[in-house]
Parts: sequence; structure tokens; C-alpha cells
Amino acid sequence: MVTYTRPERLVVLTGAGMSAESGIETFRGANGLWEGHRLEEVATPEAWRRQPDLVRRFYNERRRNLMHSLPNAGHEILAHWQAKISVKIITQNVDDLHERAGSKDVLHLHGELMKSRSCGPNETTRRMKGWEMTAHDRCPDGFQIRPHIVWFGEAVPNMSTAMELVKSADCLVVIGTSLQVYPAAQLAFETGADVPIHLIDPDANSLNQMGAEAWPMKASEGLKKLDNRWFGSDQC
Repeated sequence: MVTYTRPERLVVLTGAGMSAESGIETFRGANGLWEGHRLEEVATPEAWRRQPDLVRRFYNERRRNLMHSLPNAGHEILAHWQAKISVKIITQNVDDLHERAGSKDVLHLHGELMKSRSCGPNETTRRMKGWEMTAHDRCPDGFQIRPHIVWFGEAVPNMSTAMELVKSADCLVVIGTSLQVYPAAQLAFETGADVPIHLIDPDANSLNQMGAEAWPMKASEGLKKLDNRWFGSDQC
């Protein structure tokens, strides 16, 4: 459904394409491998138990790369919209670029790269000060820490909250996701019947299964066009 009406309760679902323009690589390369390892060897609870050093190295490298990356124009547009309408972001990404751009209401479905989680019973999380996690690092209670990432085979704790957010939206914008990773992909189909949906992705035409308005382009380009449509001369 095409709408030129400015939304009041916007929900945005972002995937890897949101951060691609910031130089953030996806977990999985074109061959499905990372340094010769299958993703299941570095992103499952079994991998953590079997070879924690490899898992730590994987996330240390991603964390180090993230610390040298900056939010892109798309992140900044979403942050600017906060001053005009309600903007709630649900992201499949584990980076902190939405927050660093200034977005305040960000729900991470798959965890946060810049946080650690205690392996103790309370599973408390803490913001990491640097990029490196070592085998000697412990939480304040003395338990070993692990990356605060939702691995394959683990529950997505924020999923129910995300569902409620989508159902409350008067507009949904889906950015840079293949809509192939469940349960997150299901969110795009949870809006009300009359709620307009915009799909921004270079492959938007082939990915569109929900009657959305397709914007087959990069995240920042699509968001600039939406910004012009909704706010026109009311630029930030």
C-alpha cells in the first residue's frame, strides 16, 4: 500500500543491509564460511562449549571492526525522525550503530556485540570497554563471560516485545533484510491489515511477499526518499 501520509507510530525493522554502508560485514560470506569454518562452528552454544577460543576470536574480530566503523546516513535519518514522530527500531543487527547515530528506542533481537553476558545463573550483561574478550575475563560474580549474542538454537528473548511493537505501528519500514531468518522474518507479517509497509533493499522486488511498497536501493538512499516524501521541506 502506497502512502504519502506521515506516520505517527513508525516501527522500523533493520537487517544487515542497514549497516552495510558502514562497512559492517555480515556473519556469512558468499560461500557460507568464515575463515574456513561453518557458521555453526562459531555461533552455537555447542561451539562455545567445544572451542571457546575460536568463538571468542570470531567476536573479537567483529568487535574490533565495529569500533572502527561509523553510522551511515541511513542511521542518521532514523535518529533525526525521533524529533518529529515516534520511531521504534527493531534490529536483527548486533552492532550499536543505531545508538551511536542517536536513536533512543532500539530493540536488539539477536544480542549486542559490545556487551558481554555472564555464564552464571543470572545471565547479567555489561557494556564492554574494549574489543577483546579473553578466557580470563569474569563478571563481578566471578563467572566466566560470553558474547551477548543470541546463537543458533537459542531462544530470542525480545521476540514477544517486538511482536507487540509491530502490531501497534501505523507504518512499518523494513530495511536491508532478506526476510529469511526466522522468527524475526515473521515480524514483517504481523502488522494490521491497513498498515502500510515499505521494503528498502537492493533486492526489494524479489523479496517482497507482503504487498509492501518496494524500494530497490540501498538503505540510505531509500530512507532519503522516504524522508522527502513524508517531511518534504521539513528537513532536519
